[in-house]
Amino acid sequence: MADRELAARRTFEEFWRRHRRIALVVADALLWCVAILVATALRYDLHLGDIRFGGVAAIAPWAILAQVASGFALGLYLRRWRPGSFDEATALWLSALATTAVVVGADRWASYPHMIPLGAAIGAGIGAFVLMGSLRSGWRLCLERRRRGVRDGAARTLVFGAGEGGYLAILAMRNDLSSPYFPVGLLDDDPTRRNLHMLGVRVLGDRTRLAAVAKATRADTLLIAIPSADSELIQSVRDLAEPAGLALKVLPPVGELYGDHVATSDIRDVTLEDLLGRHQVQTDVEAIAAYLKDKRVLVTGAGGSIGSELCRQIARFAPAELIMLDRDESALHALQLSIEGRALLDSPCLVLADIRDRQAVEAVFLSRRPEVVFHAAALKHLTLLERHPAEAVKTNIWGTTNVLEAAVACGVERFVNVSTDKAADPTSVLGYSKRVAECLTAGMAGRGSGEYLSVRFGNVLASRGSVLETFRAQVRSGGPLTVTDPEVTRYFMTIPEAVQLVIQAGAIGSSSEALVLDMGKPVRIADVAERLAADAPRPVRVVYTGLRPGEKCHEVLLGAREVGERRVHPLVTHVDVPALFPSALRRLDVRRAPSVLVAEMSALCNLDTMVGEVSA
Repeated sequence: MADRELAARRTFEEFWRRHRRIALVVADALLWCVAILVATALRYDLHLGDIRFGGVAAIAPWAILAQVASGFALGLYLRRWRPGSFDEATALWLSALATTAVVVGADRWASYPHMIPLGAAIGAGIGAFVLMGSLRSGWRLCLERRRRGVRDGAARTLVFGAGEGGYLAILAMRNDLSSPYFPVGLLDDDPTRRNLHMLGVRVLGDRTRLAAVAKATRADTLLIAIPSADSELIQSVRDLAEPAGLALKVLPPVGELYGDHVATSDIRDVTLEDLLGRHQVQTDVEAIAAYLKDKRVLVTGAGGSIGSELCRQIARFAPAELIMLDRDESALHALQLSIEGRALLDSPCLVLADIRDRQAVEAVFLSRRPEVVFHAAALKHLTLLERHPAEAVKTNIWGTTNVLEAAVACGVERFVNVSTDKAADPTSVLGYSKRVAECLTAGMAGRGSGEYLSVRFGNVLASRGSVLETFRAQVRSGGPLTVTDPEVTRYFMTIPEAVQLVIQAGAIGSSSEALVLDMGKPVRIADVAERLAADAPRPVRVVYTGLRPGEKCHEVLLGAREVGERRVHPLVTHVDVPALFPSALRRLDVRRAPSVLVAEMSALCNLDTMVGEVSA
């Protein structure tokens, strides 16, 4: 029975969808005729003998023609607006106003004078607007009521968040006849929304009443319909949803939604990225657009996790040219595919080069003349670089120097160096090399005419080689999950968040400083491992292996002698970085023993040593 009703409903809606235009035209024409007749009758106090029915019949075609013409011009009959929406109401009012003007004009100046009284003509316009608006609102109400019945197999869903996200989520559930979710109630912590009804769904309380509301509505799913929800909010709601037996769903972050549209396909399970990341950064889009639009932008390390996301986000701001440089041809292939939907590797935007090659880097800068540079190319695996410190010197230090000197030579306006929290009070080869790169960037600020700065952030979720990806691979292979120490903590952020900070830095950062994002509270790695082990399809052990050489138990975002200041953005700290010049790199000899090379890098990271180099 339910299947037959659903089929009949779809047949009727398909008929309406196909014939809606002609039906609305005919309906509006008839409603104008009714409005003119009623307004004229009211003008004569319902004394029908005083009405000139010939005049009414003569003026009606003028109203019909004017309504149809203005309706098509304003999109009323072109399916441009949702039935009963504010946009449609605005267009309807303008159409009624234009038609009223035509009716008044025709009545005043036609060969048949004063077909209807002036007051009746104006009243007819008001009446026609009310009637046509009521028709559309009634149709929308009818559609919504048809979709309010619980559909077989749909999960009874509570929606947390009675804002715009909640409205769009409920609208998507109502409009999609095959939706796997059906809204049965709203929850919101804002007391001013306590009595709010949204598309027939009522706010039933705040999060503290979650268990009671779930029982009363027989809900089995909870949707957090707040795209800007941070990890703390998601974790807090999750802790309440699990004891209530509710499956928790979320809408993706704002940056992952396409425009302001929400579809039921956007609704997904909560991931570890949601629980560890989602420290939302409010990006100054206008400032970003101003310094990237119509500019030649170069990204080094464009094929990496950060570099590729940088390229995808920069492309949204219409640069004059986006130059994507990497030494990995396969990574460039994947990058072009993700941006252009094709991967023929024939685009001049793709540059295959190694930043270690000084001449190649200079040639790229001189031929392409970039105005904005994002330097994301680096070696990043801590343990491997401890064994091969010379490679860290060649790429992270000398390679960065090559890029910086080429940027100065061609007059780059803005240079943003991508750094890491391991550069704060470094204890590893990776940390030493990235700290030296920060100081070299600050040193170039005095030589170039543009802004030269660094951006520092913690571990990036889902990047290649990240701890989360490692854990997931270990779960797939049956374990065990390896954690260095039970007390190890790390800061986490998602790739889009990290990239937003990098791009934002180019707009608000100043020369010779590093910008550091407030990443919330550090996360205990053992907790992440235990969560993944608990969710694994089969038992997985967690094994502790001991801290690796150069590894910190707890990372810091600011060094002990660094003083941060939040000058522009409430979540971004500005830290002054001492300058270091390429001449100081003479002491780095990759032919020396690894221990000696590491000691030399450590010495370069000593503030007193660097001051001496500056004064020299």
